Amino acid sequence: MTKRLAEVAKKAGVSEATVSRVLNGRSGVSEATRTSVLTALDVLGYERPTKLRGERARLVGLVLPELQNPIFPALAEVVTGSLAQRGFTPALCARTIGGVPESDYVEMLLDHQVSGVIFAGGSYALADASHEHYRRLTERGLPVVLVNAGVDELGFPRVSTDDAVAVEQAYGHLRSLGHERIGMVLGPEGHIPSRRKLAAMIQASGAEAEVERSSFSMEGARVAAAKLLERGVTGIICASDVLALGAIRAARRLGKAVPADVSVVGFDDSAFMTCTDPPLTTVRQPIETMGQAAVDLLVSQIDEAREFSDELLFEPELVVRGSTGPARK
Repeated sequence: MTKRLAEVAKKAGVSEATVSRVLNGRSGVSEATRTSVLTALDVLGYERPTKLRGERARLVGLVLPELQNPIFPALAEVVTGSLAQRGFTPALCARTIGGVPESDYVEMLLDHQVSGVIFAGGSYALADASHEHYRRLTERGLPVVLVNAGVDELGFPRVSTDDAVAVEQAYGHLRSLGHERIGMVLGPEGHIPSRRKLAAMIQASGAEAEVERSSFSMEGARVAAAKLLERGVTGIICASDVLALGAIRAARRLGKAVPADVSVVGFDDSAFMTCTDPPLTTVRQPIETMGQAAVDLLVSQIDEAREFSDELLFEPELVVRGSTGPARK
């Protein structure tokens, strides 16, 4: 009991005496403090006292693939803020290399009796990954929303950036600058958003695209982009800003200047892309709008028992900065 009091007190940021008063239903505790204590109890996995079980906090899981890419913390800020305004307590689950796998996070969220889950990136976007843990959510009838494209058979509603429009904007921009050899650095072959981008590139160019695959890391992108540059590509479209920064590094290691010799376009418009050297031209995902829409979809399922399986597509915006310029004649 003493251990539980100490853990809950630390999590809620209050004294053990305050936790004891809440658990015993005593007066002298503000409603905000009471809510913090009960939420901490839920998040830590402790059972509430019998008389308080009907007041279980409405927890919603937010599962992210990582926090190193600035786009995911930005989305988390929008989603958690919107959930709090709607009376839900967000439970953030971020994967790390060698850390807790997504399937284990799903089991933990089910154990905590969450009201729903929002996924932003993850196994659902990989065609060759295991999707069994998502089926567990379906079997429980738990409301779920996916952010950006995933495999079709899962049947969850999705809130996605229109990858086709993103590529059309990036490709059109590079062509307007006179670039004829345009390549792409994309995610793994089974990555659904990357597949969509490739299909859009083929449609826009009317030909097979110059493509190299990479993990979503700067070093992986550097290796991939170097192969494109060695084949004579002068414009590179990347599937994320992190990949674009890797492409710029590849150009410099080969003695090429950006944008004088090579133009690079990213995707996301994540934080600090105005501060890179050069500032990155990128296709901006409407993260604020998409995050709000994801919460709206989830809350509609939770509170109104409405069912959705469609995909909402949001149009991105090309942001032109210093990493693109006219092709050399």
